[in-house]
Amino acid sequence: MCQLSQDVRRPICVLLTRRGQVEEIIVGTDLTLSQTTLAKFRAGSRSLRGLRLLRTQLHDQPLTQESLTDLAYLRLDLIGVLSVTAEGHPGNLYLAYLLPPSKTGQLCRILKSTPFHQCTIAFDQLIEELEADMQLALGTHSVGRGGESAILVSASSRSRAEQEDRLVELSELATSAGVTVIDRLVQRTQDGHQRYLLGSGKLKDVLIQTLHKGADMVILDQTLSPAQSRAISEMTDIKVIDRTQLILDIFARRAHSREGKVQVELAQLHYLLPRLSGTSTHLSRLGGGIGTRGPGETKLETDRRRIRDRITHLERELHQFARHQDQRRARRTRHGLPVLSLVGYTNAGKSTLLNVLTKSHVSAEDRVFETLDTTSRRLRFPQDREVIVTDTVGFIRELPQELVGAFRTTLEELRDADLLVHVVDASAADVDVQISAVVTILQELNLHAIPRVLVFNKCDRISQAVAELICRRYRAIGLSALQPETLHPLIHHLETRLAELLPTDATPTTSAASTLTLASRP
Repeated sequence: MCQLSQDVRRPICVLLTRRGQVEEIIVGTDLTLSQTTLAKFRAGSRSLRGLRLLRTQLHDQPLTQESLTDLAYLRLDLIGVLSVTAEGHPGNLYLAYLLPPSKTGQLCRILKSTPFHQCTIAFDQLIEELEADMQLALGTHSVGRGGESAILVSASSRSRAEQEDRLVELSELATSAGVTVIDRLVQRTQDGHQRYLLGSGKLKDVLIQTLHKGADMVILDQTLSPAQSRAISEMTDIKVIDRTQLILDIFARRAHSREGKVQVELAQLHYLLPRLSGTSTHLSRLGGGIGTRGPGETKLETDRRRIRDRITHLERELHQFARHQDQRRARRTRHGLPVLSLVGYTNAGKSTLLNVLTKSHVSAEDRVFETLDTTSRRLRFPQDREVIVTDTVGFIRELPQELVGAFRTTLEELRDADLLVHVVDASAADVDVQISAVVTILQELNLHAIPRVLVFNKCDRISQAVAELICRRYRAIGLSALQPETLHPLIHHLETRLAELLPTDATPTTSAASTLTLASRP
């Protein structure tokens, strides 16, 4: 190797397996492994790749930062740089290997340089002890941590404070999906990197931190384009998902009704279709008839066709659900029952408010997107007037278009509402952003013309003075769904607004509704 490097005046690199077999030979300083090697030798957060690298260099100098980055990024067993003398003989050998995660944060150990012929390292023993230490360290690190873990990353031109706020919300989404958040990273860019969203160097740093801290994935706050998804998947075998994928996963976990499951699957397929990529045509089918011999339909084309067929089937099924909803709405119209629809940001307390008002038992845990399926309950006001109270899926800023399209049938329930009750979390740090996000989505759905009542929930989490101040500022009604006695102003206001909006002869035709009885009524 040294003689050849001297002849061609270029570094030569060999990639060796643990059996000493040469897997790849690379000429030059650019270390890029083939897709075949990456697929054959996979690295995880608890193991190394099983490959060690030895590279010649024409000048006697220590390991560079680029070489250490390659060591950590590719999860190599060991990296060595061998200097070449003027006569083409081996000179000094510089070695480094990764270390298990520790409190010191040291990523790798660089050994003292030694002449090549005086190197006495027993590689087999070294790598066996190293992997045992890594298994032990990462096993201790993950005690008490159930499910998958992730590092959250935000890369945009927004201010650092705004990015931090978005990462807080992303952390709530990850927790709701059962993911443990290990770290959060912020990278401010001008317009985002066109190929990797982040720069290639910064992305490598993030992936190195992911491996070193034992995380299972990277979650990006931004939505990746199909080209960016393909580029990142070619660069690493670490799982990298974006905000839309995380939200789709949460929806898939929470959908219980057939309609909800169909809508979620449809959204997932719309997201997946442009992101399918093929690496080869070795799975092509061969035609057997006259005039059809040769490469047939590739695996990629087959997958796309099957997804399109499945989308068509699901859209047809959603159309049937829409017809049933039209029939239910027609029955409500015949009975003359007004409709109140609860809308708002996710985890604002809409389901809890529905339970208190109608004595229902809808799931209302303190986590985002707890409710996906539309729930309707009857409610009788103290003056013997019945209404239908409807709870729908919560909103979120920059709601993925795939979800808006798939859940359009569910959101159509809002179109027939006589009054929208906009529920806001009074204890949220970004109240203005949440209100604006909900109003924007209502405008996109052409629902902004429906009368709205603004309600601040969870006022028990803030001081009374602050609650009164924000209610005056937004001309809203303050309450706590956990304290039924605070709901009287809302009930009185809803009765008054409905009396103004609807004819007084819209009386109930049945007595199957929940009669409103709140504790401590004045």
